[in-house]
Amino acid sequence: MYKPGTIALLLLLCSAVLYEQPVSAKAEDAKKSAVQPVQSIDLARWGIRNDGTQPTQTTQGINDALAWAGKAGITAVSLPPGKYTIDKNSRINMVSNMTFQLTPDVILQKEPNDKERYDLMYIGYGVHDVTLLGGTYQGDKDMHDYSKKDHPDSKGTHEGGYGILLEGAERVTIDGVKAVNFTGDGLMLSAHGTNTGVMNAQSFVRGGIDSKGKPIRDLKKIRTKSMQPLSHEILQKEGYFELANFQGLPPNFDIYFYESNGGFLEKRSAKMRENMVIPQGAAFYHVVFHQPSAAGAYVQVWNRVPTSDSVVKNSEFAFNRRQGITVGGTRNVTIMDNILHDMKGTAPQSGIDVEGGFFENGNWNSDVTIKRNRFYNNAAYDLILYDGQGAHVEENYFGSINKFGLAVSAPFADAVIVNNHFDGSKIVAENDAVFTGNKMNDSIASFLGPNIQVNGMTLTDAVFRVDGKEKFGVKVSDLTIYNNKKRESGLIVNGMPSEFRNVKIIGESTLRVLTGNTPGGSVFHNLQVLEYNSTYGLSLPPGTYTDCRFETADTGTFGAVFINTAGKYAFNNCTFVSASMATNNVIANHTELDLSIKNSTFEVQGTAPAIRVQAVKKFVFENNLVNAFYLDNSDIELIKINDYSKRQLKAPVRSAAIRGNTIRSNTPAAGISTINAGIGAPVYTVENNTLHTAKLALKPNDKSQNNQVE
Repeated sequence: MYKPGTIALLLLLCSAVLYEQPVSAKAEDAKKSAVQPVQSIDLARWGIRNDGTQPTQTTQGINDALAWAGKAGITAVSLPPGKYTIDKNSRINMVSNMTFQLTPDVILQKEPNDKERYDLMYIGYGVHDVTLLGGTYQGDKDMHDYSKKDHPDSKGTHEGGYGILLEGAERVTIDGVKAVNFTGDGLMLSAHGTNTGVMNAQSFVRGGIDSKGKPIRDLKKIRTKSMQPLSHEILQKEGYFELANFQGLPPNFDIYFYESNGGFLEKRSAKMRENMVIPQGAAFYHVVFHQPSAAGAYVQVWNRVPTSDSVVKNSEFAFNRRQGITVGGTRNVTIMDNILHDMKGTAPQSGIDVEGGFFENGNWNSDVTIKRNRFYNNAAYDLILYDGQGAHVEENYFGSINKFGLAVSAPFADAVIVNNHFDGSKIVAENDAVFTGNKMNDSIASFLGPNIQVNGMTLTDAVFRVDGKEKFGVKVSDLTIYNNKKRESGLIVNGMPSEFRNVKIIGESTLRVLTGNTPGGSVFHNLQVLEYNSTYGLSLPPGTYTDCRFETADTGTFGAVFINTAGKYAFNNCTFVSASMATNNVIANHTELDLSIKNSTFEVQGTAPAIRVQAVKKFVFENNLVNAFYLDNSDIELIKINDYSKRQLKAPVRSAAIRGNTIRSNTPAAGISTINAGIGAPVYTVENNTLHTAKLALKPNDKSQNNQVE
């Protein structure tokens, strides 16, 4: 016989259902979740409807149930299958130490509304250790009234409707959820900001503070008129603050901390938007700015608590107007194994946007990991790294065709991009990123720099473009580009000099696979351009080329290696191989061209010059080997200075030195020809060359010595 109290206890325990909830069939870690007691919320007790009706009552009931469960020490709750409409004027407010576990047939539907800002699920400042498991969070995008404004001065874009909003929360896991059809974002990860005060021109007087914390006369400085308190609750709790949103003041300043009795503690040099940790025992502070007047001065005092130490995984974000996920004020957040697709409606229309608006008085992002996610069919972007520091982007699939798979903006620093696949999607990187082991097809990757490194990237039918903003701000190694004559593809080098090592370009593009107009100074080491389009050839950017190889496809007649940009070119230990039907191999043609070719090899596979020098400022051709064993006549000029048709014009080659070369041919062609150099041609130096079968054809005033003709 059980005692009455025992029976009551058993009945209470029986109301808790013990089961393992399969929230994501795709995720192994979800299957491994430990069996945990889950309290199924009693709909009747809390006045909750699961038929899509009574949104106000339903929302209040869910919130009351969550609050009760949290106070009762219950750590996991669920809702029965059904549709729960969430009040347009309210939201679900999550509590700490709680798992909210839903099956796939539980739909949380936001009530249709006309609001610019709303959220369905809110996990706010002070809330911690929360898990959202499963369920569908559904917005009102298709039923929303976009004609109204929340405030007369608001933007009217209705981009602030969020499915799940984290605002300064800690240790949150979102696993196996579906967030769709919101007017803004499926998920917003943001910071909790508190404006604790304002200082304006009336807050300052002229003067400084000495090393002992005492006010002093100083006509070149201004200081706060009175000590500023550190008593705000958020400052007492978090222990740090920043000065922000400033006008009429310089970005750098000195700050002096004091005890509650006025005793001086310490001085620091600081700057705007920099978090300042409050010293132990500090109750007040003074600020000193190095400027003589406070006219127009204005600055705000802020505390911002980022969402931190949180994970988003195994979830789907789709059909939202603005973003799948916005990372807008976080620290140490991981987003992995999710699907993000079909974002369309209002800018920026991205799968994930890491953007806190830091430089517009917004929030800072740091240490975000984005791994093994799948992006596709987004209207503008898959992933944006806009502002913040520290991103690890690994093993993602970026599949939004002809859109930006990844955009790294100038305000973002320290991005690491590893082993991702850009399938028809683009890359643009403006600053401070390391790319390793990525692959791309049917698109374009554009790198501006500074501080960009690209290592081990493979492209197929895609363009690798560099537009360097700073000298050697882009460095590339172990790059391979495969071309199948499907589209324009290959390497384009513009802007300031860049560095390329171990680059291989294979196959024909529809146009040139290598071109550029950089002003000079780029470095190319072990560049191999193989089987390139022999109709359009190559247009090499100025730079230093060592251990390089240029070999045309044997399919056309007009393509050549064009060296035709003003600036300095230096080739050392390179190989040039022409097509059997080619009429040219290498053409040098610019009046401001400084060209040096040394220790290199020219393989002439047909009947064509090895090199035509049509116009240069300076030409040095030294210690090279020219093999021309397939000539079908003796009229060819292998090293050719100017053209016969221009011999009556002013000489376009202003300086030439041809030394120590070996030239071999199967006919007595002109191995070195200067006879058509033009009117007023200067003395060219032709010395120490060895010609086998080929002959010399020099103008009378050339300095010719120690040449051997065999």
